[in-house]
Amino acid sequence: MKARVWIIGCATVLVAACENGQSSSSEGGFYKELPEGVRAIAATNQDLTAVRIDPADGCYVYRYVGPVETTFLPLRTADGRPICSREPDAAPVG
Repeated sequence: MKARVWIIGCATVLVAACENGQSSSSEGGFYKELPEGVRAIAATNQDLTAVRIDPADGCYVYRYVGPVETTFLPLRTADGRPICSREPDAAPVG
């Protein structure tokens, strides 16, 4: 009986450790529902079904499936500016 309790307890801890830290609003790291403001300013030639935020710079990226490889590209506005969720870090002066 004690062994069964230990196995169930350890399994629960292992499953909890496998969480990827993404919010419940995303699956696989992608937004289920992209914010309306982002949708409104995004250029039309980008796949908005697989969008996530790059943790390195806080900008939105989308999955581009090319003929050779699949990669993530910055989500951009119609005039080419990247769409970010936060201001970029200020460059040091000097």
